[in-house]
Amino acid sequence: MLTKSDIQKVILNIQRIYLEDQIPWVVGYSGGKDSTAVLQLVWNAIKELPIEKRHKKIHVITNDTLVESPIVAQWVKQSHQHLQASAEREQMPFESNVLIPNVKDTFWVNLIGKGYPYPRKNFRWCTDRLKIKPTNVFVQNMISAFGEVILVLGTRKAESANRMKTITEHEKYEIRESLTSKGNMQNELSFTPIKDWLDDDVWQYLMQYKNPWGHSNEELLTMYRGATSDGECPLVRTTDTPSCGKSRFGCWVCTLVERDKSMAAMIQNDEEKAWMLPLLQFRDDFGDHETDRMRREFNRLTGSIKLYNDRLVHGPYRKEIREEWLRCLLEMELLVQANGPGWFKDYCLITNEELMEIRRIWIEEKYEFDDSLPQIYLEVMGKELNVKKYVSPFASTEYDVLKEVCSSAYKDEELLFKMLASLIEVERREISSRYRSGVIKKIADIVHANYYKNEDDALGYARSFKSRQEVTLQEIFGHELDDSVKGDDIDED
Repeated sequence: MLTKSDIQKVILNIQRIYLEDQIPWVVGYSGGKDSTAVLQLVWNAIKELPIEKRHKKIHVITNDTLVESPIVAQWVKQSHQHLQASAEREQMPFESNVLIPNVKDTFWVNLIGKGYPYPRKNFRWCTDRLKIKPTNVFVQNMISAFGEVILVLGTRKAESANRMKTITEHEKYEIRESLTSKGNMQNELSFTPIKDWLDDDVWQYLMQYKNPWGHSNEELLTMYRGATSDGECPLVRTTDTPSCGKSRFGCWVCTLVERDKSMAAMIQNDEEKAWMLPLLQFRDDFGDHETDRMRREFNRLTGSIKLYNDRLVHGPYRKEIREEWLRCLLEMELLVQANGPGWFKDYCLITNEELMEIRRIWIEEKYEFDDSLPQIYLEVMGKELNVKKYVSPFASTEYDVLKEVCSSAYKDEELLFKMLASLIEVERREISSRYRSGVIKKIADIVHANYYKNEDDALGYARSFKSRQEVTLQEIFGHELDDSVKGDDIDED
């Protein structure tokens, strides 16, 4: 059981490390129990110091992936607002920082814009883009400005066997008492004040000591009770950090787990949260492994083909699927704003910046000159999207005519329409350009990417290519190849 003496010992240790040098602090804060406890301990420790000794900034950072569980996202947003207001009022050296990914790295830009397959165990493209990069950029900027940084984290040995192993390993790199140098970057020091606390210790502290910046620890406990007991999502610095999808502090779109148990539990335990049901259903629909293959193009994003277990590895999502998901997302946004609590009236599931980037990708990279995004937005939201008009002699009407001609006259040529639309758009852009260097390569790339008649044609080519590769290797090695040499991952590129 945690005693006042135990708490005071942690506070004195925090004060000691804070006063030792001029190295700025960065506190990782997710809004969950562990990070709240650490931030509260740091706040209380600094508050006991005279104002003249509060000599260096403490930067509180939260990763907002833009697809966080809506309840938790709003909770953390309000917490940051309270924290910043209290810090200014009480002359505390705390600075609130909510980090978001670059618009090119967001979940919807990659899923709906580029058509990336949803994240899975062997293709976990989301973690680095949404969590690791924003944190690393912030920490690196701090190191560049000040030479060193101390990262204060709420990680604990009792969280899991893997976490205990990691913390124990890091303790071998202790350069000063309680500070280790085993960080992601050079000159990044780590400080874990509650690494030896148990779950019960954390809750005991939070329930016995009022939140000093005015947020409610009791409401935090209620949030935990309303979901599962999987724990919170920590500040993610490496790709081997477990998925947070099962916890109440994970992304609501997470497909790295079979189902979002915490959101389901929130809805089941509180009928007032039934407005989240569409989100849960949408996540289950686009994360359906059984139907996912049929929703994707048979060639990859670059147009290349790849064979695995004698089947083609399917690539990005087809145009109609991406458009359907965008429409569903906007419809859900309206439902959340209408049926959620009052503080959700302006809540966005997808930002305007993401919509702009998705539109750019569809037009400039995928050559979809029908420019369907503004029309989808108008139909769903009932208002026009504030965007610069796409100027082209070709629009949705011409796009549909071309598609009809290709489909009726060349039924077996699945990629013909896509190739012709791309070539028309490249020609339109280049005709008004003063410099046409590289246009031949663009045309060649488009033809190469849309070379095959259909999936059967591509599959036949891939099998033939694999056979030629195996024959060549047999000639080199002079004997029959075993499976370890053959492999199924030979890529045309």
